[in-house]
Amino acid sequence: MKLCIFVNDFKTVTDTVERLSAEKLGLIFIQNGVFHATIKENGKSSHLLEKPASFYVLAEDLATRGLTDADVDKRVKIVNYGDVVDLIFNEYEKIIWL
Repeated sequence: MKLCIFVNDFKTVTDTVERLSAEKLGLIFIQNGVFHATIKENGKSSHLLEKPASFYVLAEDLATRGLTDADVDKRVKIVNYGDVVDLIFNEYEKIIWL
């Protein structure tokens, strides 16, 4: 299964995401979930970035929070709304919103 997860929170979704696996896994960080792509707690990246997955962050949500491309971890691809639509329809079979 090709699974895409929209991560829209920073603190409460990590346990659920940790338990999910798929043949192909993609995490799209949106809303406050963008902090997984940027903020380093105690000098460490978000542990979600250690999962075997493709990572994306919505550019508009970064900008809304005053963050720039330079703040984003190198493992995360910055995308816009059009890119997200393409990912949903062309890359993944199932979508989860957390």
